[in-house]
Amino acid sequence: MFWRMAGLSTASPVETILDRDNFTLDELLDEDEIIQECKALNSRLINFLSAKPQVEQLIRYIIEEAPEDAEKTRSFKFPFIACEIFTCEVDIILKTLIEDEELMNLLFSFLDLNHSHSNLLAGYFSKVVVCLLLRKTVPFMQYVQAHQEIVKKLVDLIGITSIMEVLIRLIGADEHMYVSHVNAMQWIEDTNVLEMIADKFSSSDSPEVHANAAETLCAITRFAPAGLSAKVCSPSFIGRLFRHALEVSRPKSVLVNSLSVCISLLDPKRHTFGAYYAYNRQMTNGSTVTANPETVEGMLESLGDLLKLLDVSSSENLLLTTFGKLQPPLGKHRLKIVEFISVLVTVGGEAAEKKLIDLGAVQIIIHLFFEYPYNNFLHHHVENIITSCLESKNSSLLEHLLHHCDFVGKIIQAEKQCTLEADTNKATIPAEGKSAPRIGCIGHLTRIANKLIQLGNNNAVIQEHLQGNSDWTDWYLGVLSNRNAVENVYQWACGRPTALHDRNRDSDEDDYQDQDYDVAALANNLSQAFRYGIYNNDDIEEVHGSLERDDEDVYFDDESAEVVISSLRLGDDHESGSLFTNSNWFAFEEDRDRVANERSTGSLASPSPNAEEGNVKASDDVAGEDEELADTATSSPEAGSKLEHGGTDKPVEWVEWRESSDANDPSDVLPNGEIGNNDPGATESPSPSSSVAETNDKQLATDLPSASLDNSTIVTSETTKTVSENPSSCAPTSVDGSVAEVGGNSNKDTTE
Repeated sequence: MFWRMAGLSTASPVETILDRDNFTLDELLDEDEIIQECKALNSRLINFLSAKPQVEQLIRYIIEEAPEDAEKTRSFKFPFIACEIFTCEVDIILKTLIEDEELMNLLFSFLDLNHSHSNLLAGYFSKVVVCLLLRKTVPFMQYVQAHQEIVKKLVDLIGITSIMEVLIRLIGADEHMYVSHVNAMQWIEDTNVLEMIADKFSSSDSPEVHANAAETLCAITRFAPAGLSAKVCSPSFIGRLFRHALEVSRPKSVLVNSLSVCISLLDPKRHTFGAYYAYNRQMTNGSTVTANPETVEGMLESLGDLLKLLDVSSSENLLLTTFGKLQPPLGKHRLKIVEFISVLVTVGGEAAEKKLIDLGAVQIIIHLFFEYPYNNFLHHHVENIITSCLESKNSSLLEHLLHHCDFVGKIIQAEKQCTLEADTNKATIPAEGKSAPRIGCIGHLTRIANKLIQLGNNNAVIQEHLQGNSDWTDWYLGVLSNRNAVENVYQWACGRPTALHDRNRDSDEDDYQDQDYDVAALANNLSQAFRYGIYNNDDIEEVHGSLERDDEDVYFDDESAEVVISSLRLGDDHESGSLFTNSNWFAFEEDRDRVANERSTGSLASPSPNAEEGNVKASDDVAGEDEELADTATSSPEAGSKLEHGGTDKPVEWVEWRESSDANDPSDVLPNGEIGNNDPGATESPSPSSSVAETNDKQLATDLPSASLDNSTIVTSETTKTVSENPSSCAPTSVDGSVAEVGGNSNKDTTE
């Protein structure tokens, strides 16, 4: 167990087994807690498992297939538990294995050709060997160096992915660099392991073998030591690869995977980072990677033979599709050749560009672009090739693209004939009896055309070529400009109108970030708004309960304020009359500024939060005074709150504090019940009320002699009292202003 407490923990089942006089390894392996006990370094268990007979039996469970009539425990559970015991990395168990040559020979007997190699056991074998390689690097490499036939056996079984992973770790082509054990692995560079891996393209017809061999070589190009990396980049090794790839009798998977190795040699990061790396490189106008000139030279020798495979005129294969038929289909091997040329023209340098011009490679690839108008993989690679040619510093390559290939003319011709032609001599043929579909490369042509215009602003050759083509000018003015305007997503108004300053936003979450909002102040405003009952809430009891909460229950944090602000932006409807969409709901902002000024004077003291004792002291925090007044003014009769002064008890009815600007103008009443004010300079006048209201006014003035209620009027009815205020007036007539005046002299005490 991971912990033991005297008197509370029960005895481990493993301890129960170990307490017996006669027990077997199988009984321990069948116990579920054995792995936990191993990780907890149970001394009795570790001493038992580290003995040679037990280690040997654990290895046999890993490398030997169970008999056909064996139970599932023997077939599945025991091999798994045995593997996990080794990978717990208990030093004494690994030491027993690595220091005994017989046990190591038994372990690596799994690689014998006459041995069965199931994927399950191969995975367990791989985990144990990698664990030894990581934890016992020096003695393990010494053993493999003394038995170098192990390397050949691993290469022979490279079709098994788990064995391939062992080989990659063994030759140091993994991202885990054995910096402290470089000398122990130096002998690997002197072996012919690279040649053995490359020859698997010729000796095997299995696509899995070809894919794993290519993966191993790609890993060597990225992470292997300098000696192996230099050998794999040599022209002789590249020539060996292309000889295997260009054999007519070999499967197409040999060509595809061999070109994958060549692409990794030209641009190692491309395989590591995938499509995002290629896209980012395209957005940053080219690649900063420079390939080894010797490597490029070795590849250019076989470029002519690769271009011959792009000829589709002699192929008779047929593939039926929903839009018609492909005769022949492009095929994965041709697509890989185009990808290889795309990388070559990007990082190959002037030698590669000159070879491509001489062989007419760009013209052949552009022809494929229009022959297969629905192959977007092909269009993507061709677009990269065109972009690299346009951005090249070699003027001859640019002239070749614009004049010899007449790429601009082909764009205009494709735009004029934008439907699929029913020509039996073409590779893509529309279905009979159906209207010809629109070609699928218009989007890529649009991006290439825009790239031409962009680069033409700084390149005289491109600009002169475009200006001298009248068809281009007409197409640009009549088609491309309108298309760009339609496809400009920043001008779209989906869901809600998009203002000019909103066009560069990525999401609605950024709406509040560029506004002049003080989130802390808004949170405080919202807290005050809820406390003073500005909302129209029909459920009075619910409001009573909310007002009796502590400050922590009412206060809005910054995250809540940001949610409300986002709601204001997304659901802005000034006709709804809701508090959240009324521009006057920021009335507390003026009070906040005034309170900040009063705080700077330091003339107020902190209030007492105890309202039941009747002693309320003036505070330097007006917000605290607001809370006490709200607790007094909004307490229900059932709650037993009273306004006491001079020993006179006077029950106070429910008062709802509400924003209002002009109580005499009923036409300014908003749909949500608030009272607006259209005259900012108007002064506040009392609204008509009953005699009860006048009596209450006089009584309140008598009870609070230091208060000044000249700028606000309290209107009392049988159920509610409303404090009228003018937030836009110059006098401090907001709710906070009234509270500050009621506070009176800061040196006097106020009795509630």
